[in-house]
Amino acid sequence: MDARLLEILACPVCKGPLKFQREAQVLVCRMDRLAYPIRDAVPVMLEEEARQLAADDPLLER
Repeated sequence: MDARLLEILACPVCKGPLKFQREAQVLVCRMDRLAYPIRDAVPVMLEEEARQLAADDPLLER
């Protein structure tokens, strides 16, 4: 994932920052507890494609 792209991407729901989780290949919004998939090196930034994360999900760790 390109670092410059990560700097400009924001959560489409809350407009907050996203954290790249390399192992899971997702972008995580901690505020909304959503994980947006990355498919073929392209982030899928659609709310309906995001996975809701449980409050204790390891992807939410700092």
